[in-house]
Amino acid sequence: MDTIVETPLALKRRARKINKALAELYPYAHAELDFRNPFELVVATVLSAQTTDVLVNQVTKILFARYPDARRMAEAEPAELEAILQPTGFFRAKAKNVLALSTRLVDEFDGEVPGRLEDLVTLPGVGRKTANVVLGNAFGVPGITVDTHFGRLARRFGWTTSEDPVKIEFDVAELFEPKDWTMLSHRVVFHGRRVCHARRPACGACPVANWCPSYGEGETDPVKAAKLLKYELAPGNEALLAKLLAETHRAAEIRMESQRRPR
Repeated sequence: MDTIVETPLALKRRARKINKALAELYPYAHAELDFRNPFELVVATVLSAQTTDVLVNQVTKILFARYPDARRMAEAEPAELEAILQPTGFFRAKAKNVLALSTRLVDEFDGEVPGRLEDLVTLPGVGRKTANVVLGNAFGVPGITVDTHFGRLARRFGWTTSEDPVKIEFDVAELFEPKDWTMLSHRVVFHGRRVCHARRPACGACPVANWCPSYGEGETDPVKAAKLLKYELAPGNEALLAKLLAETHRAAEIRMESQRRPR
């Protein structure tokens, strides 16, 4: 049997169908790190390596209460910083990076986080992934964030064959409009955490199964697959899902109302 080769146009159309379906499934997708400004986001993202966003959010609540900006953070005692960061793992290296990052911000950027990728990646502990997180979520500059979830799903979806995060970023960027990059990143990561797991994806409960060339790698029985879903999609969490959807709907109504008001 001849192998059917997907044309670039067909790939782009299929990719956008997946994004549309994920947008419908996760209208509440967002950055799961808590932050109030670019400094908090860049620090939180650096701390998120090899740990969970939930744990980072617990730690940064304490961290930013004591060191609310780059100038205060740059003056922190390393031992005190290490004690706060210890729950996140690799805390000595992270404390060193956060101190160096804060010092660089004070010395070279007047204590402010720069809004350009080429500047962000010069900061200690900041690579393209962290830079794109900060640009997309704190500055509104479109960016694709390639973490382990995004990379895994991009390969399963057939958007790339690469293991290299930068190559994945560029391959996926070719398939979507820049305005979609940031939210696409959130949706794909949400899907990877909730449905398309690394070891046992819930294929039989996946809303993008019709467009996924990797369908069948995981559990295809709908009943069994549903039991693999996590967080608000997990069985028994219907109330949480309803709450998230209601909050999203209300937020959209507020935005529409504000846009209708005379300026």
